[in-house]
Amino acid sequence: MTGQGIEVISSPEHPYEWYCPQLLASPRLSMEMVTQHIDDNSADRLVIIGSSLGGFYANYLAEKYQAKAVVLNPAVYAPRELAPHVGMMTAYDSDEPFDFRSEYIDELKALQIAQITRPDRYFLIAAKGDELLDWQEMVNFYPGASQLVIEGSDHGISEYAEYLPKVIRFIAA
Repeated sequence: MTGQGIEVISSPEHPYEWYCPQLLASPRLSMEMVTQHIDDNSADRLVIIGSSLGGFYANYLAEKYQAKAVVLNPAVYAPRELAPHVGMMTAYDSDEPFDFRSEYIDELKALQIAQITRPDRYFLIAAKGDELLDWQEMVNFYPGASQLVIEGSDHGISEYAEYLPKVIRFIAA
């Protein structure tokens, strides 16, 4: 334990590797890249963390690898959410233009999980103030999972650092 009451979850004997690649516009190619990395590195402890579309991907990966997942304002139905945005757009966090193609919706549909299989592997953080996604839909998608529903906040959960101790406790459990 650290002096602040936060459990240490990575150590020289049991390290966690931080892998956070820049994902591609293509969901299929993005998941091929990530699964290749996971398969090549044969992690004995795998935890997937994702926000928004990353939360959607986290669902897919957690089910594929039977891993724990922390999902923050996840786009649980990404094909539906993103279908109206096909065409030229800019990245969420920059002015970088990219072409979001219609075939990406089909690629997302191929990654959609119908439901989670083991709620104990999931920790949902959902903000009622999310301006892009419906927090109630998130809550309903993760029945029986650990859930933290935040009054207010925003899509990016700008005060995420406040919840990090709970995330670390979930990962370490």
